[in-house]
Amino acid sequence: MKMFDVEGLLQTSHRFLVSGKKFYQNSDEHCADSVDLNRYSCVIISMETKPSSKPFDVIIRYLKKQRTAYILTFLSLVLPSLSTVTTFLFNARFFKDYIWRALFEKTLSAVDFELVTNRNYRVCTVPWNILQSAGLNSLAFTSNPAYPKLDTNDFDIFIAQTPFPGRVDKKTTLIVRYHDALPVLMPHTIANKSRHQATHYYALLSNINSGAYFACVSESTRKDLLRLFPEVKDRAVTIHNMVSHHYYVEGAEPVKAVRIIQTRLNLERPDVHPVFTDSQDRESFYQRHLNLNPFRYLLVVSTLEPRKNHIRLIEAWETIITELDPTLKLVFVGTVGWDIEALVEKMQPGIEHGRLFVLNNVPADELRVLYRNAAVTVCPSVAEGFDFAGVESISSGGVVLASDISVHREVYDGAAEYFDPYSTVHLVDALKKVLYDPEASTIRETLLSCAEDVSLRYRPEHLLPLWEQLLSRINYESKDITKETR
Repeated sequence: MKMFDVEGLLQTSHRFLVSGKKFYQNSDEHCADSVDLNRYSCVIISMETKPSSKPFDVIIRYLKKQRTAYILTFLSLVLPSLSTVTTFLFNARFFKDYIWRALFEKTLSAVDFELVTNRNYRVCTVPWNILQSAGLNSLAFTSNPAYPKLDTNDFDIFIAQTPFPGRVDKKTTLIVRYHDALPVLMPHTIANKSRHQATHYYALLSNINSGAYFACVSESTRKDLLRLFPEVKDRAVTIHNMVSHHYYVEGAEPVKAVRIIQTRLNLERPDVHPVFTDSQDRESFYQRHLNLNPFRYLLVVSTLEPRKNHIRLIEAWETIITELDPTLKLVFVGTVGWDIEALVEKMQPGIEHGRLFVLNNVPADELRVLYRNAAVTVCPSVAEGFDFAGVESISSGGVVLASDISVHREVYDGAAEYFDPYSTVHLVDALKKVLYDPEASTIRETLLSCAEDVSLRYRPEHLLPLWEQLLSRINYESKDITKETR
């Protein structure tokens, strides 16, 4: 977007960062002396160093967080003009390797290297979590949360991921990239339920009251937002997520998929992988259960957590392997989340018998291979804001079976077969339809044909103009407001 000069913000959820450089000390952003470079280097170290787990250090860190949060709460309530959280300069041009590999390499193409590493970044030393705490603390004294102000004096527009626990400068327009309202509408499915729900709702309320705009990842998410706050209708638009360039159609490679399953098995969690006595036992296990021709598997890509409906999928898969196809495998790709005790217990028989595999740390290039070679990618969630897995699968030439929820219908359109997320029987029937029905090959070809058109909706060339329209509209409206106040 050439019409805008873009900078990034460096901030963590829980760690305090070393401050970068104050702007008034710098007359040329392309120059830096040894003092500047040392400061920038320390910023990186503060982002990458894991906090000490020694009891004394943990206590000191806790007290520092509490002290900072309460000071910000007091200033936000009593002296709001003094509650501004300063941001500092981080000149990425001298640390291109770090910026690229730490922040962008997994999602952007190498052709974008110079685009993102030649930008300036600002450092917010105060963690996101402390900004949230400061706002929640204020609720003891007021019904409307009072959040600290972030120093955005030099910016016309500030884009935040999820409801932002802070205020911006009066001349700065806040855009919230809104992913979903699930912490409020489905609080039973989220982690750290009480705090997560509160931080989401009150930051969202503050953003609404401040006049923020919302770029929702789906029309379903936008409707949920308007269900909560109808008054934001004219400030909420839908701009879908972009699919990464890593996902495209290539030839099937079943053997490569098997190797990926073997090498990416989650061995970090003993509760989600087979118990091996030694390396020979492990190799024997792989030979018995992965050395099949053909090797057929269902693929699920998501965090392991309640909203994803994994237990119902396992029940349907168990029916299939009992009644029709005992060789069909089930492969999960994703991090281990929260409230999964029942899920892990349900997984155990399949894991022990070499039928169910849980993978982690799968890079995008390998995930593309898994999508392409899966018998079907299943997206069984009971609720989503967008759901990347199905889009990545259809972009990679895979067949998708998705729960019949509004966001899946919107995002996948005719490129997926659908099932009732609350009916195991319906899911079994849907699996039979796309895998074993006499017309299965025709059904799959129809889905794949539609997928070619649907996947194009999530490419940059389609979505970037929508962002430009939104930013141009905000820029135009803010100028009109400025004229009216003169």
